Amino acid sequence: MLSIRLSRVGKKKQPIYRVTVTEKTRDPYGKFLEILGHYDPRSADKKLVLKEDRVTYWLSVGAQPSDTVKNLLIKAGLIKSDKKAKGVAISKKRQVKLDAKKGEAAEKAAAKAEAEAPVVEEAKEEAPAVEEKVEEKKEEAPAEEAPKEEVKEETKE
Repeated sequence: MLSIRLSRVGKKKQPIYRVTVTEKTRDPYGKFLEILGHYDPRSADKKLVLKEDRVTYWLSVGAQPSDTVKNLLIKAGLIKSDKKAKGVAISKKRQVKLDAKKGEAAEKAAAKAEAEAPVVEEAKEEAPAVEEKVEEKKEEAPAEEAPKEEVKEETKE
């Protein structure tokens, strides 16, 4: 099985990596089939130079990129996929603390939701009360106007 991976070259404390195609079982610094480009992580723009046509060829043949190379190819736009996250080992103590924090966050969210729900219900209850008062005023106003009109009619006769 073929793999596309990085092999380190360069001076001490100044790494530069070659992007190479090798057999998966071989030493990454030993024999390789082809150099596909190079990567300089220390430069300001983290320079990546690839032979795009050769990379697409090797991918089509079935070569599997390593996680780091896959992320570089995604960044270069040769592969459309999600970046692979770095693996992080979490100790049992740390996992217990993280679970406790998640539990507290869930409780706070539930408390906020409960606090907001009654406020909304109270507002809904208050709104009909205001509407009822407005309706009562409207009903009273025509009742007062009706007798005035009658009085006017009587005086005209």
